[in-house]
Amino acid sequence: MNTFGRKFRVSIFGESHGELIGVVIDGVPAGLELSEQDFAADIARRKSGAKGTTPRIEEDKPMIVSGIYEGHTTGAPLTVVFRNGNTHSEDYSLFAAMPRPGHADLTAALKWDDCQDPRGGGHFSGRLTLPVVAAGVVAKRLLADATILDETPLTSIDARIVELGGNAIPDQWDDAVGQAVSEGDSLGAVVECTVKEVDPGYGEPFWDSVESVISHAVFAIPGVRGIEFGDGFEAARMKGSEHNDPIAPDGRPTKNGAGGVNGGITNGAPLVFRVAFKPTASIRKAQRTFNFQTGEMDTLEVPGRHDVCFALRTPVIVEAMTAIALADLVLLK
Repeated sequence: MNTFGRKFRVSIFGESHGELIGVVIDGVPAGLELSEQDFAADIARRKSGAKGTTPRIEEDKPMIVSGIYEGHTTGAPLTVVFRNGNTHSEDYSLFAAMPRPGHADLTAALKWDDCQDPRGGGHFSGRLTLPVVAAGVVAKRLLADATILDETPLTSIDARIVELGGNAIPDQWDDAVGQAVSEGDSLGAVVECTVKEVDPGYGEPFWDSVESVISHAVFAIPGVRGIEFGDGFEAARMKGSEHNDPIAPDGRPTKNGAGGVNGGITNGAPLVFRVAFKPTASIRKAQRTFNFQTGEMDTLEVPGRHDVCFALRTPVIVEAMTAIALADLVLLK
């Protein structure tokens, strides 16, 4: 389904080339100061137009249509919508016969008996991460409000790219993107997210562990292929004496191999995790795939406007998903 959360419930709707897309957030406490201008900074971080991103430029202007009165949340469901304008739907007509490798074209057709909206990837499009970012703005506001939390506000959720195209040297990323552009290919990346000053005690054992809830949200971002907390997969190559985090007199760990979580519950150290994004599936480079119209293997060169490295736009999306997950955990505590 398209809804996440128990107390802070986020539902997204719309299609890439439909009239509009949006989000409904239920469980927003009353009294939060919020205006359409508050969404601008995070929306700008997700925007396309930079080298390696799609040339599709949308206005991305948020319209709050419910849940706000005189600059404050009312406690009723909050709805934010965005209109789509810059669409080239004809670029997608080919994919009914030749579904794109690495995309949801075929799985969507099989699941929904060819009734899905194929334009721009429809409901599967990365365009739907825009309302997620909007929900993240609201979640960040909630987490920063000490009167609601009655504990230390969570004011620092920061995500950044730490590896691009297998390269961890930022000075070389621009050249790597340029080379992928010239080759008609694409690149993936790794994004690291850190949440500082997290009070201990959030989360539950097993199903609602902090890692489980954050991972559930993060894996909803199109193109995510993996997530690891703290030492992550490297922990499997360590000894217990190397991975364990000694406890200081204040009850907090002196290092952070666990990434801020023990037994599914925050331990007072910063939350630290990394997210792996695959390379963009839509590439100009010719690919061999099946043509369902002719019944034979064929060559596909994907037309249209696509990111060479969509992960360049994802740090703010990772932050949004993290804030959404934490807002739900905070309200459940």
